[in-house]
Amino acid sequence: MADFSKLIENKAAAARYMVDEITHICKDMPKRTPGEEGERVACEYMADVLKNDCGCERSDVESFKENPGSFFGWIYITITCVLAGLVSYFFLPILGFALIVFGFFVMIMQFGLYRKTFDFLFPEKTGTNVTAIKKCTGEVKGRVFFNGHPDAAWNWPVNNRFGGKVYEANIVVVVLGALFLMFASLAAAIVTGFKPMILTPELNSVIFWIGIANLVFVPFYFGMYRMWDPKTTVDGANDNLTACYMGIAILKAMKDQGIELEHTEVGVILSGSEEAGLRGAKAWCEQHKGEFDDVPTWIYSFDTIHDPKFLGVNYRDLNGLVKADKEVSDSFMKAAEQVGVKCNKTLVPPFGGATDSAAFAQAGFKATGVTALNHVLEDYYHTLKDSYDNLNEACLADCYAIAVKALENFDNRISSK
Repeated sequence: MADFSKLIENKAAAARYMVDEITHICKDMPKRTPGEEGERVACEYMADVLKNDCGCERSDVESFKENPGSFFGWIYITITCVLAGLVSYFFLPILGFALIVFGFFVMIMQFGLYRKTFDFLFPEKTGTNVTAIKKCTGEVKGRVFFNGHPDAAWNWPVNNRFGGKVYEANIVVVVLGALFLMFASLAAAIVTGFKPMILTPELNSVIFWIGIANLVFVPFYFGMYRMWDPKTTVDGANDNLTACYMGIAILKAMKDQGIELEHTEVGVILSGSEEAGLRGAKAWCEQHKGEFDDVPTWIYSFDTIHDPKFLGVNYRDLNGLVKADKEVSDSFMKAAEQVGVKCNKTLVPPFGGATDSAAFAQAGFKATGVTALNHVLEDYYHTLKDSYDNLNEACLADCYAIAVKALENFDNRISSK
């Protein structure tokens, strides 16, 4: 059985390596917008690192088709439907109700469930993934993948300028306002006998003034159009090069220390366009369906390793709707305890979005997600402040140490069978 103690002891050096590499990518390569050149360039570079510096016999750069504008594009569709519904309220309330219901349906499918229901409405582009594997010396009995997404988010101007509380408050107000308008429209339609309001006595009634009251939400609706800036991509140093280099650093350290595993393959999955709705991870699962069913295969998916206070394993993902694999999740928690690092049992909450772990879990892989960020949005999340000079080496080092220990535990268990 391999001795990983040196790797854990050298966690500070591993973190420094991660910081240097992340800085290089952020400073010297194009912005990594989902489905664009920068994502591909970064993937090709990291694939070369995995092959030449980490000893991976396999390091494949893979492409997939996607419609990245669809993930935040739902905002335009949904908000436009709500505004149109507000106008329709005063003329044909049932039409307003239908428009708002459709708007919510688009939001639920594209953001709530991360489905591709309306992707076809947006331009098609080519995303990039990487699959790298370091083979074992003997019979393959198990496999561990470390995962991160190489793309970076579009800038969120409101969070960048005012912070997460203002950003989230605007969304809450908009959702409540739209729900209020939806039910008011249904009530108005029933009272007016589903006729145009202008032809009924209710034109000047309480129902009419309820519609007027809904105008207070209009500035918040228009504010949603500026919740993201599709023309500006952030550096994405924390989100999510920290995750990409978690696995790369482990494999490089193993090569530097001359560690060869007898029965465990170790790999890295770089799943592109996570910020476009887990599109790369979904494509990877489709392209590799059944390929890794030969032996127990675990996936540790990392995202935004920045704040040690919030370092944790997400037992639920995708707005709290998808369960992570309990065995894999527990293994990371156990490893954290063994190396003396505090790790929280947590989840990606409703309206918190998702990580690639959810896509792997939905496809039937034994996977869990590890994050180290406050789900009450910090000002660096999806903003210009997510830069290479805003990394946390101590958090990177601790997460790396846990991941190494989790790999060691997995290898020991597999090798003893």
